[in-house]
Amino acid sequence: MPTSYRELRIWKKGYDLLLEVYEITSHYPNGEKFGLVSDTRRSANSIIANIAESHGRYYFLDKIRVLYIARGEVEEVRSHLEVAFGVNYLTQEVYKKLDLEYQGLLIGLNEYINSIFKEKNKT
Repeated sequence: MPTSYRELRIWKKGYDLLLEVYEITSHYPNGEKFGLVSDTRRSANSIIANIAESHGRYYFLDKIRVLYIARGEVEEVRSHLEVAFGVNYLTQEVYKKLDLEYQGLLIGLNEYINSIFKEKNKT
């Protein structure tokens, strides 16, 4: 088990995606500053915050509960990106790329959750 959340592949992936979200949303119209920009950034940031929080939890079920929240945040980001694409803030290419990457992060979260369940069942 990694000693720091920074060593987790899913945290690193989420962090890289967060930086991409910040870059992309910086080009949204000013009128979205407190709307879609804020919502998308908050959701993307919440993903890695929940992964880090989960790493700090002692009990297996606590870890998993927080990771389920991170899963929900992934879907929230995907929804915000779909809206941004729908109102032409994102090209189809950028939207599809990010959506695919967030799908990959979701798969990674599922695998991590399964590994925690397996570890729990060993004890």
